[in-house]
Amino acid sequence: MREACVSGAIHAEESATSSVSEPPRSTAVRPSASTAFWHVPDWAHPRSDTEGPGRGWRARYRARVIISDFLAALVACTTADLFRYGGIPNLRVALLTAVVPFVWVLACARSGAYRANNLGIGLDEYRAIGRALVILLALLSVGLIALNWRMSRALFFIVVPLTFVLTLLARRVLRGRLARARHLGHALQPTIVVGRGLAVHDMIAEIQNDPMSTGMRIVGACASDLPDPSWLADVPLYGGPETALLAVRDTGAEAVVVASDASFSGKALRRLGWALSEMGVDLFVHPGINEVAAPRLTLRPAAGMSLLHVEGPTIGGFDAFAKRTIDIVCSLGILIVSFPVWLFIAASVWVHDRGPIFFVQQRVGEEGRTFPMLKFRTMVVDAEARLAELNAHPQVNEMLFKHKQDPRITGPGRVLRRLSLDELPQLINVLRGEMSLVGPRPPLPREVDAYEPDALRRLKVRPGLTGMWQISGRSDLNWEDSLRLDLWYVDNWSPVLDVMILIRTVRAVVKADGAY
Repeated sequence: MREACVSGAIHAEESATSSVSEPPRSTAVRPSASTAFWHVPDWAHPRSDTEGPGRGWRARYRARVIISDFLAALVACTTADLFRYGGIPNLRVALLTAVVPFVWVLACARSGAYRANNLGIGLDEYRAIGRALVILLALLSVGLIALNWRMSRALFFIVVPLTFVLTLLARRVLRGRLARARHLGHALQPTIVVGRGLAVHDMIAEIQNDPMSTGMRIVGACASDLPDPSWLADVPLYGGPETALLAVRDTGAEAVVVASDASFSGKALRRLGWALSEMGVDLFVHPGINEVAAPRLTLRPAAGMSLLHVEGPTIGGFDAFAKRTIDIVCSLGILIVSFPVWLFIAASVWVHDRGPIFFVQQRVGEEGRTFPMLKFRTMVVDAEARLAELNAHPQVNEMLFKHKQDPRITGPGRVLRRLSLDELPQLINVLRGEMSLVGPRPPLPREVDAYEPDALRRLKVRPGLTGMWQISGRSDLNWEDSLRLDLWYVDNWSPVLDVMILIRTVRAVVKADGAY
């Protein structure tokens, strides 16, 4: 029945494109000798030809995610039992310990934590886990009250938060394995890109540049108005958008991405969606909007149309209050814990050349207000006067004045920069409200003077001790990439995004990539 529907849907296209020869199919990337040490998990490989190269690994990956969530809740319940009772004292506690893991899995499923389009991609997976946490709390509260069970408060103060933390850790581990598999060309969804020439070219470039986050592997293109076929030299070209179903059938693609194309919409797009649904193929439509996070996009049906509503950036309100609270609490905690490190660094800087311990520099903050930014001194005392010497060295980032071999950096300063310890005094700027833990890089006044109009939007929020630039290459980034990341953060920031950036900052600091 399904084959009959599909063949009927593509009959007209077959007669119009029967002369199109079948292009060579893409082959999976095999690990080279240099990457053989990377372990590819079993679920990343297809088990059989019948289950498809993508559907099989996705089903197995989802199963492992569900099992990890169940085990996270079970470990949390067992830990609470051991902490509170030294074991399982009665049948009631045993029943609760057995039921909570199932409730947690159901809560995650209800919140969308197991949707195929969320697994291993973006922040939506973590947001779904946060929603599941609220559902779990509500269900446990209602259930215990309805049954009149007076259980220990350890249930809420140990089981719930520990379940949440263990679930996040398990997801992070599974994501790491998924990223390694995709680095080797496995666990990718074969995809056809459809649309007009230039839009198809740009879409293919974006997907190929970042297969780990898109989870896609381009196996063909259907493009109209393509000025030069050599633009798609490494991708088989089947013809125009009308050949999309033929391309899917010939390549075994599991997803179709429609690039922004006004001529391929309405009834044509709806019919394509019907046919792809019969074939079990995912359909993605790019609306031509870039640099907008998913939480800001909502569909609003009106007069039979699907209008995409783009919410404006959230800069104030409760989220801003939560951000400031996190800044104060975390900064105080880090200051107290790191105080011995401050003493050691201060002694090292002073002993080296008997110069000042701190370096104070005017930076531009929120709404263009300048403030004195504090750092441990990592350069010679007359560093500003010797700035002209840098003209003889190749610049990595002209706008940011960063040099890999800056002759002004002292011996202790090079170590501090590599470990990002020179930025610890900026915690004082955070406490004073001049900076935030997460935000755009604080610019110099001379940099702001050279800003184009778009770049001025970076000043809508407080600059940060860390940010998108810190976890994406740091000083190795050029000015355009730094600006793009900062603008994306300003438009899409949220408390959840800040937490994710702080977590990834730890890894960036340990690796020390781009730190000089």
